[in-house]
Amino acid sequence: MRSNFGPSRRGFTLIELLAVIAIIAILIGLLLPAVQKVREAAARMSCSNNLKQLGIACHSWHDANGSLPPAYLLGPGIGWNDENNFGPTWTVLILPYIEQDNLYKQYQASINNYLMWAKGSGGGNDQGWRGMRANVVKTMICPSESNFALANTNRAGGNWGQGNYAANMGPGDPGASANAAGGNNYNGWGNSGGVLTTNKSVSLAQLTGADGSANTIMLKHVRSAPNSGDMRGTWCFGMPGGCTTANDGVGDSYGPNDTGCCSDDVAGCTDRADIAMGCWNGGYGQATARSQHTGQVLCAMGDGSVRGFRNGINQFQWYLLSSRNDGQAVPNVD
Repeated sequence: MRSNFGPSRRGFTLIELLAVIAIIAILIGLLLPAVQKVREAAARMSCSNNLKQLGIACHSWHDANGSLPPAYLLGPGIGWNDENNFGPTWTVLILPYIEQDNLYKQYQASINNYLMWAKGSGGGNDQGWRGMRANVVKTMICPSESNFALANTNRAGGNWGQGNYAANMGPGDPGASANAAGGNNYNGWGNSGGVLTTNKSVSLAQLTGADGSANTIMLKHVRSAPNSGDMRGTWCFGMPGGCTTANDGVGDSYGPNDTGCCSDDVAGCTDRADIAMGCWNGGYGQATARSQHTGQVLCAMGDGSVRGFRNGINQFQWYLLSSRNDGQAVPNVD
């Protein structure tokens, strides 16, 4: 008698099923690193574009004002490390040049008041500009930053939005190179003048005539803080570690992404040398370049170009790249 049913079909055995799952897992394991590399490459490109835009904005400020923007403004008698009384920062001043006119105009009267005060031409200690501090400015954020969601809630009024780009105030104290002064001669390495300094910065002609605009870092990458009590990586907080770097490449600050403890000096910071975020919280004064890009940090040079500098660069070379007027030969960092 002929069967009404078709030929029988054998299903997968458990061993075959496990073998298929294992093969899929291996393929995924091989694919993930490639996906991560592509993702990081895209993030690095986006970060580089941010720095490029910020560099162009600094040059646009220069075209309108005859010099690069100040790292931050200081009124008469205000110390460079006074977190409660410093004025608008370079990141605030360039907002109109990065398509943030509306944010700038909300606080323009306050910005102008402090700017006049810093110049000694009227105005006053108008801190109203700080009302913008919690805003998220996309151009200030590196896509690779893992601490983006944090905002400081402890110091200088709190609630400072995160950011990843900082003005290079040089490898000396901010006070030493204020108003575009020459800075100190550190360890016989040459002058430690910064590129963007308090109240006044150099012109591109001065930068070119010193060590050369293509040989000197203008903007550095910094990392956002690992917790909400740490002021590092805040887009318009002017102290070193916020949107500026200083004393970078001297003493216990060895270079980008150094893994030693205490290499940043930032009031209230958390020492996390285990994630290359070492610091000493005794006060402001020192901050180095940091990023989560694999093996390097990105920086905008004085001529507006963007370059990557590897972790572990020689401290002396890093000092020379950070100083605008050391008078030394151009460091070979390739």
